[in-house]
Amino acid sequence: MSRPLRVVLVMVEPPCPFGNAAARGYYVLLKGLVDRGHRVTAFATSSVPEHAADALRRFPSPDHDLRVFPEPPPSRSFRQRLRSIREPHSYLFSAELRRSLRAGLARGFDVLHLEQTWSGWVGREHANRAVLNVHYLFAIDRGDNPSGLPMDRLRGRLTLRAERALLRHFPTITTLSPRLADRVREIHPDAVVQTVPLGIDASLYPFDPDPAPRSPTVALIGSFGWGPTLGAGKRLLARLWPEIRRRVPEARLRMVGRRAKVELGDLANIPGVEVFEDVPDTIPYFRSADVLLYPTPLGSGMKVKVMEAFALGTPVVTTWEGVEGLPARDGVEAGIADDDRGLIDRTVALLGDRGRRVLQRIEARRLIEDHCGPGVTLDRVEAVYDRVVAKGSTAQRPVR
Repeated sequence: MSRPLRVVLVMVEPPCPFGNAAARGYYVLLKGLVDRGHRVTAFATSSVPEHAADALRRFPSPDHDLRVFPEPPPSRSFRQRLRSIREPHSYLFSAELRRSLRAGLARGFDVLHLEQTWSGWVGREHANRAVLNVHYLFAIDRGDNPSGLPMDRLRGRLTLRAERALLRHFPTITTLSPRLADRVREIHPDAVVQTVPLGIDASLYPFDPDPAPRSPTVALIGSFGWGPTLGAGKRLLARLWPEIRRRVPEARLRMVGRRAKVELGDLANIPGVEVFEDVPDTIPYFRSADVLLYPTPLGSGMKVKVMEAFALGTPVVTTWEGVEGLPARDGVEAGIADDDRGLIDRTVALLGDRGRRVLQRIEARRLIEDHCGPGVTLDRVEAVYDRVVAKGSTAQRPVR
């Protein structure tokens, strides 16, 4: 990077190191850009007042220019409903955020950085100087054979069309994984598409390679209101846990996260299973687990709970979907298999072999630091910015 840039950053969550999944990456991104000398005006929408307050405390004025706007309540007006049909998820961005963003852009900028596909709705007029970062793709997650009620199928078709239109509108796109990048190139062959993994600051996660012995514990941690985690939970309870418990009778299973009891219901009422819903802090549950078993059957993008387990030293068993975006190797950084038998065998092997758990913890932590650390991810972000600035060198210069 030849000089500090004027960057306008739009996020769909406040930048909190322990907020929701995306917020962790936003924290690394905003902190890293400011630490490297860039002049950043950041806009975020928030549905959780506590997260907004935490972000503003971590990025105080005047050293930072972070503006957080409450997510608007659902609107009953015909105009807003029509807009939601035409522009899915555009409701995230309030009128106040849009006005403030327009004013900020009018003062001049080098790069408009739009986090997550749907933030593209507020940056379309400046597409040539924008970077659109894709965290997941509805085109992948929806599958080829959508099911559900007729209205759900219609909504799915409209969302798919809107996603495709946004992706085709922006000439510079980043994604969290090569899989996402390949699909984006299919949708928009003329775009410049780069992969930049989600950043995570491992120094915030206490690491113990060899904790004291305890009762063998398996955990699944995540938001059960999210399809990939709910699918993983149902698969674990119905198909994996009975055999794991048969082979390791003293083992226990903990299902931890938002809406765990609501979504899992009676499925979790089986021997050896404990459910912890809406806990204030998940780190103690990671640290008390011998294995994080995350058998997600689908879901594009990087899985932050897997990344956090790697950072904390909780051994992971998951599917190849579960390690998307991470260069993890089966039997080294994680146990990786797509079939039930493979997932069960790897979990049982880890529960019974303390030395194997220690080695996997060390390798997984090293991978997170090397592949997703702030320095690595910020270097890649700045390289993308360089391309945008070079392409728009004749554009309006920022106001200093």
